[in-house]
Amino acid sequence: MAANLELIPATAGKRLGAAVLDWLAPVAVLVVTFAIGFAGITRTQSGGFIIYDTASLVLFGSLGMGLTLVYLVVLTGMEGRSGATVGNRAMGIRSADQDGYAPGTGAVFLRGLVTGAGIILAVLAAVLIVIFKWFDIALFILGPLVLVGAGWAVLVVVSNTWDANGRLRGWHDTAAKTLVFDVNAGRNPITTGGIQGPYSFAPLDLPPVQPVASPVAQQAAPVQSYAAPASEQHAPVPHAPVQSYAAPPAPAQPGSAQPAPAQPAPAQPYTPAQTYAPPSFSPPAANSFHPSVPLAATLPVPASGAAHPDDDLDRTQMRGGAADAAPVAVLRIKLDDGRDFQLDRNVLVGRNPVGQAGEQQAQLLAVTDPGRSISKTHLHLLTDGAGVWVTDRNSTNGSAVTTPDGRRSPLQPAVPAFVSPGSTVHFGDRSFHLGQA
Repeated sequence: MAANLELIPATAGKRLGAAVLDWLAPVAVLVVTFAIGFAGITRTQSGGFIIYDTASLVLFGSLGMGLTLVYLVVLTGMEGRSGATVGNRAMGIRSADQDGYAPGTGAVFLRGLVTGAGIILAVLAAVLIVIFKWFDIALFILGPLVLVGAGWAVLVVVSNTWDANGRLRGWHDTAAKTLVFDVNAGRNPITTGGIQGPYSFAPLDLPPVQPVASPVAQQAAPVQSYAAPASEQHAPVPHAPVQSYAAPPAPAQPGSAQPAPAQPAPAQPYTPAQTYAPPSFSPPAANSFHPSVPLAATLPVPASGAAHPDDDLDRTQMRGGAADAAPVAVLRIKLDDGRDFQLDRNVLVGRNPVGQAGEQQAQLLAVTDPGRSISKTHLHLLTDGAGVWVTDRNSTNGSAVTTPDGRRSPLQPAVPAFVSPGSTVHFGDRSFHLGQA
């Protein structure tokens, strides 16, 4: 782990040092308040019975336990959000969840229960002593319990010493599924992208794409060329970006000289339109044509043997049906639980996906995963018209793609892979099908 990811597990000594610093304040408060409370107990004898006045013990003991509880709640919240406590900061270590992010208050609370089980038992014994007034034997009960509780806490804190997996986890870490890292000697995963480090999206400048079949269901009909008879050809005029229909010239008056017919312009060979258009192509805007004359009216289809109104142009004009822009394919994914989503350009998929600092704003698609087989941010999707570029963001359990012909291929971590509609993407124990609207 240290060699590949620049992560250094915290040593047992640093763990113990941080724990002592964190426990020092509440232990001192409890010792002082309970000592004052026990010292204030008075004993009187009445009617052959011994009566204990425990008002001071109840008062100062409750005060001490209340302050300790507030301290523990604040400390748990602080560590759950950032992995840092007073002791952790002093020793240069941070606790994290199994993905390398902030552990959360639930995991921190569970770690605390395992570590402080002996101390909790001693506190319960003290409460029973007060209730049943076993003050004569209180020292014999509380003394051993406090020693056993303190010994257990120390043993749990340094239990990573006996972890065969690189001394990575203690007993409390195993129960709460947490890790502890030395951020002075290595990287702090909580602020640098978790266990796998900073992620990278699929590049915006995509690699060259070979021409493929258009994802649009209906193709526009091929454009046919029309060549007028040689006797009706006129001299070519320069082509303008947009031409409106002009009425044919009036017949010549009798006696006037007829202009010499120009040589016919060579007919341009028909070249079928390519099925793949580069990303930079954008169709002409609809309002670029004459606003008062419909496109179909400006370019009428000639009758058999009739003159075409565009005979004075040196190239064929598109008819209205072919000039319309082809509809853009809408890509959707359908999760294995039946949910269906339309994709934005950038999409993050995972248990609780979140973009890292400096990354583009993306659509966040959270997928329920009780078995925790999916990483928090498992996949990045980048739509590209004909399909989707899918990038596995160094997930723990990996990803794979099954193509429409049934072939399954694993995704390489951090390497964008093009996925065409009809394919199925598997991530952890979940999957989704890529289709078109």
